[in-house]
Amino acid sequence: MQDQVALITGAGQGIGRGIAVAFAREGARVIVEDLRDDEDSQRTLELVREAGSDGCVLAGDVARVADIQRVVEDGVRQMGRIDILVNNAGIERFAPFLDVTEEDYEQVMDVNLKGAFFASQAVARHLRDTGRRGRIINISSVHEDLPFPNFASYCASKGGMKMLMRNLAVELGPLGITVNNVAPGAIRTPINAELTENPALVRKLLENIPLARLGTPSDVAGAAVYLASADADYVTGSTVYVDGGLLWDYSETRRSAP
Repeated sequence: MQDQVALITGAGQGIGRGIAVAFAREGARVIVEDLRDDEDSQRTLELVREAGSDGCVLAGDVARVADIQRVVEDGVRQMGRIDILVNNAGIERFAPFLDVTEEDYEQVMDVNLKGAFFASQAVARHLRDTGRRGRIINISSVHEDLPFPNFASYCASKGGMKMLMRNLAVELGPLGITVNNVAPGAIRTPINAELTENPALVRKLLENIPLARLGTPSDVAGAAVYLASADADYVTGSTVYVDGGLLWDYSETRRSAP
């Protein structure tokens, strides 16, 4: 990935930070995108530099199309190009289906699906206009396939991301742009802190994971590095599951809240 430029949304912490650092180790320069230019996003940039590369921080709300377009334009202006997009920004809202509010539904869909849709559009237009090949990698979830009671909007957004990925793989393939998903399972990140800090819940969750451990951001980053590399030149329209086997050994009777 030497000399390539990667834009990673939601890179201020967790999986996004892990991918940013992994890409930097492979030689990519990294645009650290997050909602705010704050201590978290600046720390990710520090880690990118410690890994031997460089980049910049760009703040924007992926739920707003104007913000997405500005981030891409500013990224190209500062870094000269964008070769790889990682749609990592995501949120979830807990609520039984009968209690979901319109506001919560729209927030989840706007960040998780609309954000990925229009970020992909903006980067694909840049690649088309500059006549270069590229990569789009979506950080999805096992819940693009697996039901997750009390998180219906989240599942809908990730199911939509699955079909978006497949459609874009077909549409953008002639431009030399590959489009794939990475679908994590239960990963130790700040968004899962309530779970991972509760030993009883962790024990129940591990009963659903054949590898008997939670994943880490570096586990997910390894899959993203592969999909961004030349080794994955002929891979498009696919989902890579990084879940320790959870998807294929899931039992509702053993279920806790991953």
